Amino acid sequence: MSLLIKGGTIVTAVDEFVGDILVEGEKIVAIGQNLNLSAEKVIDAAGKYVLPGGVDQHVHYSFDFKGQRVRGFETSNAAIVGGTTTVIEFVNQEHGKGIAETIFEYDKKEVADVAMVDYAYHGVVCEPSDELFKEIADLPGKGLPTIKLFMAYKGQPYHSDDEALFKALKAAKEAGVTVMVHAENADVIDILQKECLAKGLTGPYYHAESRPPLVEIEATQRAIHLAQMAEAPIYIVHVTAKEVMETIRNASNNGTPVYGETCTHYLMLDKEDLAKPNFEGAKYVCSPALRTEKDRKALWEAVNQGWLNSVSSDHCGFNWQDQKHMGVNDFTNIPNGSPGVENRLGILWTYGVNKGRISRQRFVDLYATTPAKINGLSHRKGHIGVGYDADIVIYDPNHKSIISAETSLHGVDFNIYEGFEQEGKVDKVLLRGKLMVDDGLFIGEKGDGQFVPGTAYGLCYESLKKEKQAQPVNV
Repeated sequence: MSLLIKGGTIVTAVDEFVGDILVEGEKIVAIGQNLNLSAEKVIDAAGKYVLPGGVDQHVHYSFDFKGQRVRGFETSNAAIVGGTTTVIEFVNQEHGKGIAETIFEYDKKEVADVAMVDYAYHGVVCEPSDELFKEIADLPGKGLPTIKLFMAYKGQPYHSDDEALFKALKAAKEAGVTVMVHAENADVIDILQKECLAKGLTGPYYHAESRPPLVEIEATQRAIHLAQMAEAPIYIVHVTAKEVMETIRNASNNGTPVYGETCTHYLMLDKEDLAKPNFEGAKYVCSPALRTEKDRKALWEAVNQGWLNSVSSDHCGFNWQDQKHMGVNDFTNIPNGSPGVENRLGILWTYGVNKGRISRQRFVDLYATTPAKINGLSHRKGHIGVGYDADIVIYDPNHKSIISAETSLHGVDFNIYEGFEQEGKVDKVLLRGKLMVDDGLFIGEKGDGQFVPGTAYGLCYESLKKEKQAQPVNV
């Protein structure tokens, strides 16, 4: 089927202009002004912005916490209604299995016939054996160019020590696999949590008190030092604090290939939300913990300046009433994470673009273009260009609404942005040329999404390449 989008303001990470887009089948085949081309369907986008579909590189649809499971890909229509057309899911390596085996068994069982967005995967290291480090070399050939290691969560199967991280970095460097880390000092957190509980400090607020910024700063510094010793790039996920951002920025400025993301909730919320009465604070329990207004301001500056290069949702759909309440007498039993994939674009537009914190070009780069590059998807995703997948969002700026769990597709009983105003509306969304959202409503079907293999040597290797090119040649 052919489709012509007429007269919208097309915005990419590098430019902005009024023009037309011709889609044939799943691909963009022509872009220009006043295209005199026939098509089976025409969409009038005058007065609206035409954006690339979002790439959310940090979502959890399979996370399990003490026997409690998050809402899965059956709620991925929330992503596409929010303007995200590709999500990248973290899958924990299962006991006795390799990363790829675990991922593709999960894909077949729970995702392939259910997903309503395109998707890729990060493998999470849970058994750092010699077999695992050998497998890393084979992952890019299977479309899996990223892995993640958790420095946090002492005692959990997905916790990795320094030996595991260092070995993974060395193996990943040779294969072109990007290593992502959750950087928090697990031992210190374990001690601080036990001290709080011993004092009877059991409420959600003490989740933040037992995970102060220093545990994140120390682990980030350590991760960067390990990467330097391995001579490998590294990616720090969900950066929360000013000092953590500065650690990444300074190391990058000194030539270390280190990169980082933050998330929408760290830009919008702070640890005082954890103090809300009647156990409402449990809704905001995530790791690393929410910080302060000072940190929020620093993170907005960081994403504007490029010191952090993407904004993800860290979507994690636990219910408040019957799952978060597991920790009503002990904050360490509160499942970590909150839903947010549906709200990422709206939050960035309303409180970033419209508040003058970021430009429209930077907005596109943060939510779509750079996440595609990081994860080896930039040959198809994250940009409006000829030959790219026709993942297109038509955004109506002349609309106002209030964010609410009642109108959300997250499938859980709360929204951390409850009551926040959103300026603008995701009006229409195409996924590989198929209209999936019309007038803000999901009209697609389960199974419309598909696995998108990533390629090796993503964005994190660019500075390594430049460093090698700058080295003198011995003759």
